[in-house]
Amino acid sequence: MLPARFEYHRAGTLAEALALLEEHGDEAKVLAGGMSLIPLMKLRFAAPGHLVDVNDVPGLSGIDESDGWLRLGAMTRHHQMEESSLVRAGYPTLAATAPLVSDPLIRNRGTVGGSLAHADPAGDWGAAMLASGAQVVATGPGGERVIAIGDFLVDTFTTALEPTEILTEVRVPAPTGRAGGTYLKMERKVGDFATVAVAVHVSMDDGRIGTAGIALTAVGPKNVRAVDAEASLAGVEPSEEAFAEAGRLAAAACEPASDLRGSSEYKRNVVSVFVRRGLATAVEQARA
Repeated sequence: MLPARFEYHRAGTLAEALALLEEHGDEAKVLAGGMSLIPLMKLRFAAPGHLVDVNDVPGLSGIDESDGWLRLGAMTRHHQMEESSLVRAGYPTLAATAPLVSDPLIRNRGTVGGSLAHADPAGDWGAAMLASGAQVVATGPGGERVIAIGDFLVDTFTTALEPTEILTEVRVPAPTGRAGGTYLKMERKVGDFATVAVAVHVSMDDGRIGTAGIALTAVGPKNVRAVDAEASLAGVEPSEEAFAEAGRLAAAACEPASDLRGSSEYKRNVVSVFVRRGLATAVEQARA
């Protein structure tokens, strides 16, 4: 199928892009990598009257670290995250996630901000950012809003972004002290959406777990943060028993659907196993 007719606007500045969104309201969509939007338009599941292309807008891409945050421009491509020495050196959960995002074609074009704004519950970055305690910056006519990632991801394909706002930056807190993390993903084949995936981040405090971040992919209406599982680990000495209890609590927190990929019971079991494995890996990294 072919998309419905639309007007194409190639913005040269952020101010121009925001003005176009304000002018056209709900009829406009932002085009970043286009890896989710264009297929939806071709199938006519989405039919915006106006596309606002932000690929030429300066300042929306890049990876740097300042003021205690890893700062990611929303237009940063997946492959840039995969290749970043800064990400690999200090942000193991993000480093483990990047090479598992779809396939090389998608990673070369798709963007971190676009993925988060799309809010697919099977998207990988949502869980990675939840486990890492990230924030996003939404810029609109009234200026910037900083939103915790848990508040930003509202529901299936639904975020806290207003129609006149653009996601411009993602901020991940820089680890303090010893920390580790990973992302475990079950997929039917390379490049597929996850059947189940788990993001884990752990910081250590004097041999015990100081804080833990655990978030889940493809087992609910949005990326799920396993709050009770995280709380069960605070101040605890790492052990197989503690990891197993966190896995049990994480499995209880999700709402997987039974489908051709597996039953809900099977997916909950995978969550439990992945949480145990992920925690063991994260703690080993933090101790190294």
